[in-house]
Formats: sequence, structure tokens, C-alpha cells
Amino acid sequence: MKRRTRIAPSPTGIAHVGTAWMSLFDWGLAQQTDGAFVVRIEDTDRRRFIAEAESEIYRAFEWLGITYDEGGQKSGPHAPYHQSKRLDIYQNYATQLEEEGHLYPCFCSSDRLKEMRDTQQKNGTPPGYDGLCRALTQEEIIANKDAGESYVLRLKTPTAGTISWNDAIRGQISFDLAHIDDAVMIKSDGFPTYHFAVVIDDHLMEITHVLRGEEWISSGPKHLLLYRYLEWEPPIFAHMPLIRNADKSKLSKRKNDVSIMSYKEKGYLPEALVNFIVLLGWSHPEGKEIFSLEEFLKVVSLDRVQTTGPIFDTKKLDWMNGQYIRSLSKEELHTRLVPFLPRDFPLDQYHAIIPLVTERLVTLADVEGLTAFFYRTPEVPANLLLKRADGSLVAEQLKLLITTLDQVGTWEAAEIERRIRSLGETHNYHKKQFFMMIRVAVTGSTQTPPLFETMEVIGKQAVLERLQSAQQLAQAA
Repeated sequence: MKRRTRIAPSPTGIAHVGTAWMSLFDWGLAQQTDGAFVVRIEDTDRRRFIAEAESEIYRAFEWLGITYDEGGQKSGPHAPYHQSKRLDIYQNYATQLEEEGHLYPCFCSSDRLKEMRDTQQKNGTPPGYDGLCRALTQEEIIANKDAGESYVLRLKTPTAGTISWNDAIRGQISFDLAHIDDAVMIKSDGFPTYHFAVVIDDHLMEITHVLRGEEWISSGPKHLLLYRYLEWEPPIFAHMPLIRNADKSKLSKRKNDVSIMSYKEKGYLPEALVNFIVLLGWSHPEGKEIFSLEEFLKVVSLDRVQTTGPIFDTKKLDWMNGQYIRSLSKEELHTRLVPFLPRDFPLDQYHAIIPLVTERLVTLADVEGLTAFFYRTPEVPANLLLKRADGSLVAEQLKLLITTLDQVGTWEAAEIERRIRSLGETHNYHKKQFFMMIRVAVTGSTQTPPLFETMEVIGKQAVLERLQSAQQLAQAA
């Protein structure tokens, strides 16, 4: 069977990493059978609709390398792929189901519904519609409609029995229908709710596999009832685990950075982010940690998806991104780094500076912080400069160092190192203190690339000027 899968994002905000995560599984499952991966835009929530949100989804997909076969910015045999353009379709099925008695009009006001919910909460009873309008006669319904009363259409749920399905990830799932309330299917403005539109669209677009988060498990009975009432075969459902924080709370756009494009801005490589997110709740059949998108698409399967909520571990993402950065060729690294280089970066020294910091890059955006002292005079913290010796000793060391380095003819790392080591040994300076003091005086930091190569790149004149400034600082201490 050729699999047809879909992702159905709502254009209500940022392009979410969870959307990319689900899309990658959808895409791989469809591609393995020469099927189709569909992008459908669920834009019926007009109160939360953001016009530019949809285009951000496509930009995020393009950056991550995710492609699709139908929908989105492409046409296809099941167009239109925007729910807001499919209202006539939903209305036709709603009319059919109302005529058949599977949907019924509810005229309850918002005040009445609030009072009902407050009472349920007070009495500790399960929340849900109490079925008041379910008992209306046809004459009462007609009279209310003729009077212009506002109404929604609710699903007439059986009051007894069970409904179940075999989930592709979780196995058999069953619900007691007595605990399923009569959910709204068509809102008072004529727009469908998610529950109604998703069933209609998935069937008409011939979706064979529906992947979605475990929070939608409780909606399964409503959707299966619609499939039953419409006499349609339901797709295969697979409820993925919820992505969680380290404290096990749900990953949330209110509390977490879940924007795909923000990871681009922070300097993460798209291939690293893809590799990281597909390992959320899934494992490679060979136990690999690092692998390409192409490899994932070939080996992905639902039987390796865990039901326990995976942790969005940013430390692991950082490690993985660093691995990908160091796997780039010099030419590719240059191409990726250029957008992150600060304006005052000396491009003529690029090939001298970057090799010294590549091993320490976690993200591409780290390049400024790791290289700034090469081309900007750093501020030297006195506490670090004098951490292991008093001001008089440091001032003396720097004075001799300046004299020694001023005599260096060929300013190269090997000669710089020879002169400095000789000076330290002659005066029996404590190695750790002496070399750390030089590093701080030259770079303003205790953590830098190899000291002597760094000094070579900074240049003789700049190094001497920095040492002189540090000497003055030590004398004043």
C-alpha cells in the first residue's frame, strides 16, 4: 500500500520544532512506499490566525530540507489544501449528518454553558455538555432557527458501548462512550471545529496514516464516530509521545524556544537539528547517534517509536551541532560562517583565525565571542591577571616579556614560544601562573585557542601594546 501522510499546521504563530519532528516521520513513511506527503493548512481559527505564519512554515521546511508532494505552496489532486477554502465541503457533510440525526443543533448560550461548567466543577462531576438540546423536538429546532437563534452543531454520541482502535504505536486503545460528550462539530459562525474538518479532509485526501501527538488520543472516539456515521474506513492512527523538558513538563512555546527559525538565527546547522529531533522518541536500528536525513528517511519506522515522552536536551543538541560543524569542509564552513561574522572581522585573516577556533565552535553564532580578541583590544580583568601572583611580580614579568618579545625578528608561533619558555625557565617562574597571566594579558580570557598561534595571528605590535597595558594595570594594583 502506498502510504499517504499529512502534516496540518495551524498558521497561528511560529514554525514549531514539533511540526518539523512530526513532518520528518510523515515524510519518511510516505517516501518508503513511493507515496505522498501532504501539507494541509488548518486555518479555520480566525481569531488566532497570523497571515505571515504560513510563509514561515515553508521557510522552515526549506531550511531543514523537508520537501512535500501536495499542498502548501504546491497544487495537487485534492486541492484546495487550506481549510478556509473548503467550507462548502464541510457544510455539505454537516447537512448530511444533521439530516441523518448524527449531528444536532445546540442553542445554549455562552452564559448557560458557563453556568453548567461551574456546576460540574463544584460538584466534582466530569466536564462535558449535559445534552440539554439533544432532547429538542423537530418543531422546537425549526422554531429556534426561524427566530434567528444562534446555534452550533454537536455530535450525537452513543450513551453506551465502547469504541476502540489499534494504534500503530500504542496498540489497542478503547473508550467507554458513556464518558464521551457531544462535542461541537460546526461552530456558530459556520466554521468547522478541528474534530470535524480533520476527518473530512483526511478521508477526501486519502490519508492512510495519521501521526499526531498523544494529547489527541482523547479525541479519537469523536473522530472514529464520524468515520462510522459517514461509512468511511478510518486511517491508521499513530499517537506520538509528547516532547518534554528536563523537568518532564511539556515543551511549550510559552516557556521554551521551540521556533525552528530561531535555531537558524542561533547558528545551528539544519542537518544537526534534523538529526537531533528525529532521535526524540525514536532510535536508529543500528544505534547510531549521527546520521544523515537521507539515511533516516530510509530506515524510519513506527515500531521504533517509544511511548515515553522524550526529553528535549539542548546539551545534546549543542554536542551534535559541534560534531556537524567539525565535519564540514573548509569551504563549506566558510560559506556557513559568513552570515555570522561581525562587521569588523578581518576577512584577510579569516584563514589564520578560524582554524584556531573551529574545535570550540558549538554554534556558528559563537564565532564572534571566540574570535573578538583577535581584532578588538580586550578588557583585561585585574582579578584574572593577578590571580596567582601579586601586582609587583606580574609587573616585573610583563616588563621582561615585553623586552624579550620586542627582540623577536620573525613573528611566528614557534619563535614566540621559544622566547617565552626560555624567559620563564631563566627566572624559574611558576609555569601555570606565568602562561595564564600572558594569556589573560593578551586576550582578556583564561580560555582561548593555543596561546602562541594566537599571538602570531594578533600580530607583534598589538601584542606588545596589550602587554604594556597589562603591565600598567599590574603596577596600579
